[in-house]
Amino acid sequence: MADGGPVEHGFPHLETVRAAVTALYRRLSYDTVRQFATSVAPADVAFCDTDDLHLGAQRVARELVRHFRLPDARMIVAFRGMQHAANVELTAGPEYFVELNDRFRGHRRDIGAALAHEIMHVYLHRVDLSFPGTRDNEILTDTATTYLGAGWLLLDAYREDGASSQKLGYLTPEEFGYVLAKRSLAFGEDPSVWFTSAQAYAAYERGLERARRDERQPPLTAAGWAGRRRYARDRRQAQGHGLGQGRGPAQGHGSAGDVPYAFAADPAGPLRVTFPCPTCHQRIRVPVRGRVRARCGLCRTVLECDT
Repeated sequence: MADGGPVEHGFPHLETVRAAVTALYRRLSYDTVRQFATSVAPADVAFCDTDDLHLGAQRVARELVRHFRLPDARMIVAFRGMQHAANVELTAGPEYFVELNDRFRGHRRDIGAALAHEIMHVYLHRVDLSFPGTRDNEILTDTATTYLGAGWLLLDAYREDGASSQKLGYLTPEEFGYVLAKRSLAFGEDPSVWFTSAQAYAAYERGLERARRDERQPPLTAAGWAGRRRYARDRRQAQGHGLGQGRGPAQGHGSAGDVPYAFAADPAGPLRVTFPCPTCHQRIRVPVRGRVRARCGLCRTVLECDT
């Protein structure tokens, strides 16, 4: 939780975020992910200053439990002074104890954001999905919360001006925007209408721009002229040597690296190229033979390629 301190910006965790999206599809399956096509509604997690603090927190927690389809999980919410925004005890259940930072007593509209992250910890614990290391596991939790329909709350809790700042979660505002944009492109849902924070809307726009770049990388037919030209050069080199490797066009400051495509010789047939699916980032492998339509076996996205 950044409370008055500096807020990190850009896309420093992009590689881990993409790995988290892939892990969600692999662990949950396409059909399960599609069950979260509708985000939690603002009215269902609204919290005003006149609401009773504890009863209101329990109501919002129950709604998030329902959204994440944890019907046999009961959240006991308490408040205490601590360094982090919130904490949850991960046990066998069915009762889970969630502690929220005392600061939320005076910032009640952000209680839903803090609870969404902690309840996602419970969800991931139950489906036995985790990343090694605290940092990467927290990035997985933020990504899963966002991709499964409650992370817009976390981005909307981001506010920053010349005198103060607030941000919840481990992702940067732009990375939250990126995952929200990925979700929007996959499910056709526009989260921007729910933002009450102008800074959150701007971060979503930057994340959407980065997410759209994923759909314009060669060998996809939507790739731009510069990317197609570089891809053609790398393809010629690969064909001349029987094996080659290229990298897609640079993504700008703060990137976790270029989106890679790689060529590999196939003794049984033509040269092949591998590249990440723009939806779930699983590697796709197709023959190098011009126009090809590929279907991702993980997220079922149909991709138009010019290899």
